[in-house]
Amino acid sequence: MPTKDDGADKEKCFELFKDIGLDEGTARNTVANKKVTTNLITVIDEAGVTGGCDRTVGNLLYTVATKYPGNALPNRPTLLQYIVTSKAMFIDFGLAKDRNGGCYLRYDDTNPEAEKKEYIDHIEEIVRWMGWEPFKITYTSDYFQELYELAVELIKRGHAYVDHQTPDEVKEYREKKLNSPWRDRPISESLKLFEDMRRGLIEEGKATLRMKQDMQSDNYNMYDLIAYRIKFTPHPHAGDKWCIYPSYDFAHCTVDSLENVTHSLCTLEFETRRASYYWLLHSLGIYQPYVWEYSRLNVSNTVMSKRKLNRLVTEKWVDGWDDPRLMTLAGLRRRGMTPTSINAFVRGIGITRSDGTLISVERLEYHVREELNKTAARTMVVLNPLKVVITNLEANSVIEVDGKKWPDAQADDPSALYKIPFSNVVYIERSDFRMQDSKDYYGLAPGKSVILRYAFPIKCTEVILADDNETILEIRAEYDRSKKTKPKGVLHWVSQPSPGVDPLKMEVRLFERLFLSENPAELDNWLGDLNPNSKVIVPNAYGVSSLKEAKVGDAFQFERLGYFVVDKDSTVEKLVFNRTVTLKGSYGKGGK
Repeated sequence: MPTKDDGADKEKCFELFKDIGLDEGTARNTVANKKVTTNLITVIDEAGVTGGCDRTVGNLLYTVATKYPGNALPNRPTLLQYIVTSKAMFIDFGLAKDRNGGCYLRYDDTNPEAEKKEYIDHIEEIVRWMGWEPFKITYTSDYFQELYELAVELIKRGHAYVDHQTPDEVKEYREKKLNSPWRDRPISESLKLFEDMRRGLIEEGKATLRMKQDMQSDNYNMYDLIAYRIKFTPHPHAGDKWCIYPSYDFAHCTVDSLENVTHSLCTLEFETRRASYYWLLHSLGIYQPYVWEYSRLNVSNTVMSKRKLNRLVTEKWVDGWDDPRLMTLAGLRRRGMTPTSINAFVRGIGITRSDGTLISVERLEYHVREELNKTAARTMVVLNPLKVVITNLEANSVIEVDGKKWPDAQADDPSALYKIPFSNVVYIERSDFRMQDSKDYYGLAPGKSVILRYAFPIKCTEVILADDNETILEIRAEYDRSKKTKPKGVLHWVSQPSPGVDPLKMEVRLFERLFLSENPAELDNWLGDLNPNSKVIVPNAYGVSSLKEAKVGDAFQFERLGYFVVDKDSTVEKLVFNRTVTLKGSYGKGGK
């Protein structure tokens, strides 16, 4: 029997694998993968069937040997990650974790002009933030030498040639299914020219290495794809060693093979590339991973294409890649959405091959609310303050009341409570006061009482108007210290912490859908569908004093207003909060 340590002679392994019932293709493919070969030999040995066995048993052994998948999550370090990637992470890392395997985090850094260190660092950081741990972090550029050697081998096998067509000519010939004039040049000539390309002896744009595939195929991705092109640009990871760089179509599958990836998973728009993927590996005679495509994640009221996202950022329609209105993972994090809720959202959608389904953003918001309801401490903030003077409380008197961080907080648990100063000057929401009362209105009105949350009932006794006799400047009220009054309306509020001192001032940013339409990508003028009210800044909101200790990333429920998170724009002088989601949504109650 071949051994794991002597390299497991390929022919002996091939015959052994056929003896246990594997078909010829599966046996060849297995031999090409060192990891699976090692696993399968071990399983055969442990099962005691080195002399062969029934095909059913052999297939079971093969399943056991390949149950430890090594997936790859390839990332092009050219754009910050967006929510589509969260599904890829969940599938790739999740599958590997469930099967006790590992998932590579690989940077497909094949274009030296597009790669940026900031994006590379961000991708790794965001993957870990999402709760995933890469089995290994690799770069396609780590394999540039091996890829070059494979390209030479492809030429020698008659499956690649050096071409001199311009991009426009390539496009025209592909549309007409015509071969390049240089397609049938001698192998020796292509080898020499490719070496000249590598040595920098040919100008940029004057030559490419193309794969000799099938120009008569019905699949556009088999029309002699480019394998290598010339770029006199230093690479951020590989330096200035190379002036020729592999294309994604050449590098992706070959590096999958070199890394012994067992499952290469991608979204359905790459399905037509599967033929090219397998063609190249077969032409080189190297191991072929299993390729499978799943449906892309499409979320409503936003755009998901890299081109459109890039326009939004570069043309300043939004405030960078981490704008909280964007569906980038950096934007979602800045908005206050958590890895747990994002992963729950993706898990709930499931993994299918049904493409084109538009998922309502309310479904994501539902999972966010579900988590923040359990993890975000309650507090009180007034967005549009209206001054209320308590006339029967002395001006220099401050009463401390206990606010609950959690609905079920116990009075004997100090960690579940926070102190709120109650003085003779408090502030309520301007929208919580009306001059005319009605039966279905639970706010404050002249002669009416409401309860200030955690504090006392107050009754409006006077309204101070401006000279126009319409604008309300101030409310006068009396409080009921005995709390005998039992009004129905309960308002959130903020008070002066001490006489003459304003409450804690803060900026609050209210975010809505970035686009008005559910599917703006379908519109010709998709930029014209941008929601003009997708970002509203409240510059001078008031918050309770305990919030001054809040740190960037801390999440809170502003009672009656929604869930909010401390933004990175916060300073020592002024906190900035982003609204993550409102308190209620329609998903699960007739929503999509």
